[in-house]
Amino acid sequence: MAKVLEGPGMGLMKKWGITVPNYVVVTSVDELTKLGQANEWLKKSKLVVKAHEALGSRFKLGLVKVDLDLKGAEAATKEMVGRRVGSITVSQVIVSEMIPHKEEYYCAVKSTRAGTDILVANCGGIEVESNWERVKRLALEVGQQPSADAFEKLAKDAGFTGSLSKKMADFAGKMFACFDSEDAQYLEVSPVVLREQDSELIALDAVTLLDGDAKFRHPDWNFAFAAEFGRAYSEHEMEVMAVDSKIKGSVKFIEIPGGDTAMLPAGGGASIYYSDAVVARGGKLANYAEYSGDPPDWAVEVLTDKVCSLPGIKNIIVGGAIANFTDVKKTFGGIINGFRKAQSEGKLKGVKIWVRRGGPREKEGLDAMRALKDEGFDINVFDRNTPLTDIVDKALQK
Repeated sequence: MAKVLEGPGMGLMKKWGITVPNYVVVTSVDELTKLGQANEWLKKSKLVVKAHEALGSRFKLGLVKVDLDLKGAEAATKEMVGRRVGSITVSQVIVSEMIPHKEEYYCAVKSTRAGTDILVANCGGIEVESNWERVKRLALEVGQQPSADAFEKLAKDAGFTGSLSKKMADFAGKMFACFDSEDAQYLEVSPVVLREQDSELIALDAVTLLDGDAKFRHPDWNFAFAAEFGRAYSEHEMEVMAVDSKIKGSVKFIEIPGGDTAMLPAGGGASIYYSDAVVARGGKLANYAEYSGDPPDWAVEVLTDKVCSLPGIKNIIVGGAIANFTDVKKTFGGIINGFRKAQSEGKLKGVKIWVRRGGPREKEGLDAMRALKDEGFDINVFDRNTPLTDIVDKALQK
C-alpha cells in the first residue's frame, strides 16, 4: 500500500469528476511568484498554504496558514520550505484557493476483507471523529458494483435531504469510481464542503492510499509515493520502486541507516524471518529487502547493486526457503552480476557473503555462487540441508 500526497491525490479525484479547489504545489517562493503571474486565481483568491509532506497535525505545527493573499502565501511558503519537523524537512507546499462554506461533510471509500465500504456523514473535518455514529456505511462484496439507488439511500440514511441528498449520492459515486479504477486501497475527503457561490460539493483535501504494485497499469501516475517511515525515499529506494513497477514478480528495498548486516532474501516471509533473526541475535540491520515471484535477473541485479552500496556493511545475507517456482539459477545470476559490478567499483571490501537457498535449479545456482570464491569474494554457500537461520548465527558469530 502506497501513500500519495494531497496534491496528486486531488489530481486523481479531479480526473474522475470530483470538484477540487484550484491548487499548485511549489518548492520555492520564486516558483510561487512565477505561477502567481500566470494564474489569475492566485492573484484574486484568498489562499491556503499547507506543508505538502506526510505529516500529521500540520495545523498544530504551524504548517497550515489560511486566509492569505498572494504576498501572504509567499511569506508562508518561505517560512515552511526548509523547516525540519522530526526527521522530515519540508521540501514543498501546496497552495490552494480558500473555499467559502458553512457546512462540512465526510466521504470515504476503503478496502475491507469482504470487499469495499463506502462511508458518508453529514458532518466533517475534526467533527466527524467525535460523531462517528453519524457515519453511515454501504458495504459491497468483492466485484459488486453499487447502483445509483444504493448511493441515494446511503446519502439519505446519513441525514442528507432534498437536492443535497442527490449531490452527496453523486459525490460518493464518483469517489467509488476513482477508488475502483485507480487501484486504491483507501480514499477519504474530510471535509467535503458546500461552496456558497453555487452550492456545489467540493473536496477540500484528499487522503489517498494506492496499491503501489499496480503502477504498471497506470502510465499517468507520474507522482512519487510518500514514504511511510518519517523521511523521504532515498534515491536508491526510488530506483528499486521504479524497477518493481515494471516487472513480473517483485523487488523491494528500504535503507536502515547505521546497520552493518545487509539483507538480500528471497520472499517476503524469508525477509521477515531473517530480519527477526538478525535482531534477535544482537545484529544491526542495514536494510530491508526481498525478491519474489520469479523476477527477471536484471531486476535482481539492480536490487543487489543497491544492497552492495549500503555504507558500513560487514555481512550480506542471501537467504531463502525452498522455492516452488522461482528459478534459483536465474535469480542468482542477477545477484552474481550485481556482486561483480560492486566489486569492480571497489565495494564489498571486508564484506562476508552468506548464502542459503533451495528450489528449482538450486544445484546450478549454488555452484555458481561457490565459484565466486575463485574471484576473490568472501562467500559461504549452503544448501537446503542447512537450517535457515544458521547462516545468521555464522555471520554474527553466535
